[in-house]
This record gives sequence, C-alpha cells and structure tokens, in this order.
Amino acid sequence: MSRWRDEDDVRVRPSRRNTARRSKDQPAHEESVSAAVVGVDRGRITCAPDSDHGLRITAVKARNLGRKGIVVGDRVGLVGDTTGNPGTLARVVQRQERSSTLRRTADDTDPQERVIVSNADTLAVVTAAANPEPRTGLIDRCLVAAFAEGMDALLIVTKTDLAEPDTLVDYYRPLGIPVFTTAHGEPMPELSHELQRRTTVLVGHSGVGKSTLLNGLVPHAMRRTGDVNVVTGRGRHTSTSAQAWAYGDDGWIIDTPGIRSFGLAHVSAEDVIDAFPSLDPATQQCPRGCTHDEPECGLTTAAADGTAPVELVESVRRLLRGIRAED
Repeated sequence: MSRWRDEDDVRVRPSRRNTARRSKDQPAHEESVSAAVVGVDRGRITCAPDSDHGLRITAVKARNLGRKGIVVGDRVGLVGDTTGNPGTLARVVQRQERSSTLRRTADDTDPQERVIVSNADTLAVVTAAANPEPRTGLIDRCLVAAFAEGMDALLIVTKTDLAEPDTLVDYYRPLGIPVFTTAHGEPMPELSHELQRRTTVLVGHSGVGKSTLLNGLVPHAMRRTGDVNVVTGRGRHTSTSAQAWAYGDDGWIIDTPGIRSFGLAHVSAEDVIDAFPSLDPATQQCPRGCTHDEPECGLTTAAADGTAPVELVESVRRLLRGIRAED
C-alpha cells in the first residue's frame, strides 16, 4: 500500500564523481628540488638536480601542469622520491619560464610548432665536409631558427679529412658566426673552450657526425654512432631522442636526432633582420612591406654606397629566401 512521502523520505544516490573540494589556489611546492631535464622518453622524464649534476632522477609530469609540455633543457621542480635510487619515481610539479625555445615545423605551411629543446643559448649546426655532402639550405634554416630566438650560433664542419672545408667556411664567413673544423680523432681544444659555460644544442643531418663529435667532447656519453647509406648518401638515425650531458663547470651539451627538414612557418623576415643590428639603419629606409630583396630595399642602397658590407647583405638575403622556399 502506497503512502505519502515527505521530504525526509527522499533518497539520494551518492555521486560517483570525485567530491574533493577544488580550489584555484595551487600548492606552491616551495620545498621542491630544482633540476634540469636531461632526457624525455615515453612519459619518463630524466632530471639532473642542481645539487649534483651526476645524479639522475626519473620522474613523471604531475597533473597540475596540465598540457604544459616538458622537453630537454627545461628547468623544473621535483617532489616525491628524489633519491634517484632504482625503481623510484619523482613528480615534476613546476616548469620554470623558458629563456629560449628552439622550434621547428614539419614544413613551411605547418602551423604546428615542435619544441626541440629549451633554455639553450647556443645552436651548433653540425655538417660534414663530405659523406654526406653539406646542404647549405638546411644550415641556413637552422641558423634562422637560432637568430629568431636570440640564440648564438656557430657552425661545426666535421670529416675534414675527407674533403677541404674552405669553400663552405667562406660561404658563411660574412655572417660573422664562429666556424670550427674537425677531422675524425682530432683534438678540439678551441671548440671545447668555446662551449664552456654554455648550453649548446647540436643540430644536423643524420650521418654528419654529431654523436662522434659528442663522444669526443664528453667521453662518458658513449653515444651510438652510425654510417652513411652508400646508396642514398644519407645517414642512418642512431639517436632517437634529445639527450643532455653536463659539460665543464656550468655548461651543457644537448645532442638531438638527425633531421631531414627544418620548417620555418613560425619565423618572419624581421626576425632575421633583427639578428644583425648593423643593418638596422639601412632597413629603416625600406618602403612599407619590403621583403628586403628588391631594388627599392634599403639594403640595396646600403650595399651600393658601402655603408653595409655587400657580402653580409647577400648572405642575409640568402637566409630570407630560405624562409620563402622549402628546404
């Protein structure tokens, strides 16, 4: 027999959702351990704490970071088990603001940017004098990406025992970037001195000798090396992810997997021009919408009257043309 129910008889099904109280105030994690990210592989983040660059701590990204990506070079805060003992796992709860982000796109029309490394202050473009043959288009594009981020750039030519590097060196001399040459097994005191107290990222094609170069600079890295395919003339991938090694007292060297293209959809012509302050007075005379590669351009006038070096103007214009054409 049914009866009337009053409000005290109402039955409420318990919610299956998380009923924990939510707050916009996130924990400060003031006791977190400051560290540098030296490797990222399938969700596992390898970190070197500031207190001991030789220690390696494995961590995962905490949920409070949301969609913030973690890449090699990031400065992070760790909580949890930070002993680095086998089987232990810490959590990355903070990512500090990045001072630079070396990025590329799949091609010049791809809007999706891919961060290669962060917080590097120097980009070292590695190319071989031969086997494989140097591709100046890719070198130019790597340099543009560095200039766009305000990074220093340098060029390292390997395998000089196979071919003379002078033509390639002369090609980049007008840009004023340091150029170093090395042969297999040859000591590199000048390059070693240049990389001290820097965070340097090595970028280049597969097979140009990045891993061999790294092993010469950091013997304990023991990075696997490979050969060049005799049919295609291209190198085989031996590095599958970016990896960082402490170098000297305060430096880091980051090796990256070989690349076949370097899209610059995120870079503008002005980013390149800004990297050469000596050309600024000339570009102030450019007409509106100038591409810096036309007769009315201020660079044309400056090169003609000698107020800007002709070689530098032509080199910068070559970089600008590289932005407008896929490598």
